[in-house]
Amino acid sequence: MKTVWIYVNTSKLVGDKDHLKVFASEDAAETWLQENDPEGVAFEYEVLE
Repeated sequence: MKTVWIYVNTSKLVGDKDHLKVFASEDAAETWLQENDPEGVAFEYEVLE
């Protein structure tokens, strides 16, 4: 099962390029969050094939 990690910036409007971030791994999401939004959370979702 492949998964991605999704971060939603609720301060941005839907359709804004910064509204959603998609990460290929938990490590990538954690690194980005530490640098950009330490209080933020990314959720894991299964990739449908």
